[in-house]
Amino acid sequence: MIRILVLGDIVGKPGVAAVKSDLKSIRAQHNLDLVIANAENAADGSGLTIRQYDALLKAGVDAFTMGDHVYRKREIYTRLDTSDRIVKPGNFPEGSPGKTSVVVTARDGTQVAIFSLLGRVYTRPVDCPFVAAERILAEIPDDVKVRILDMHAEATSEKQLMGRFLDGRVSAVLGTHTHVPTADTTIFPGGTGFQCDLGMSGPYESIIGRNIERVLKTAISFEPVHYHVATDDVRLCGVLMEVDTETGKCVHIERFEHRIAAES
Repeated sequence: MIRILVLGDIVGKPGVAAVKSDLKSIRAQHNLDLVIANAENAADGSGLTIRQYDALLKAGVDAFTMGDHVYRKREIYTRLDTSDRIVKPGNFPEGSPGKTSVVVTARDGTQVAIFSLLGRVYTRPVDCPFVAAERILAEIPDDVKVRILDMHAEATSEKQLMGRFLDGRVSAVLGTHTHVPTADTTIFPGGTGFQCDLGMSGPYESIIGRNIERVLKTAISFEPVHYHVATDDVRLCGVLMEVDTETGKCVHIERFEHRIAAES
């Protein structure tokens, strides 16, 4: 059995700082073998820098998934192309920077395959995620039984469809992108763990991570302003899973929420 924590979108400096300050104690408390995090919003809410990547890796994140903001910081291209710990959405065009899947070694020695897909409903035009899922699964070695998909998408229905499509063929289909944790954590009949959205790892006194007043101003007046990342009520959110390493089936999954103590 392997114990895995998957964190939703790390948002801005507050999210990065929370991982750096608390993840090592969380790993010890929950006896974790592997930590995966979506990091596409780490750089002021959009993208990921090399410095942040290195700091999060040092803090205890074993592997990173990305989404539609994957290329916002050009400097990360080198990590995308050379690192075995970070993936781009696997249905991006052929030749775009980054790997479509990686296999990482968990603390207990288990090999874990990780990949990401971008949904097509209300998002940028990309290749079919269902076709891409088939292609990526065919490329993963048969002896790698534990397989985790980050389904980065807007529509809950599209995430649910992917979960049903891959039920029994991956250990988990976990949604990201909307930054709001959903209360539909479950294990499908074939043994695939699922949640429509992991929520974000960042400031919850916000509008999906952004300063409330600035978002309200634009919504009411249409006057464009820069949406600063908020700072208060910082939490790390995601799911805790247990997966059978022999079969790759999820045997337990639960919502995870860790509040960061406010500075006095």
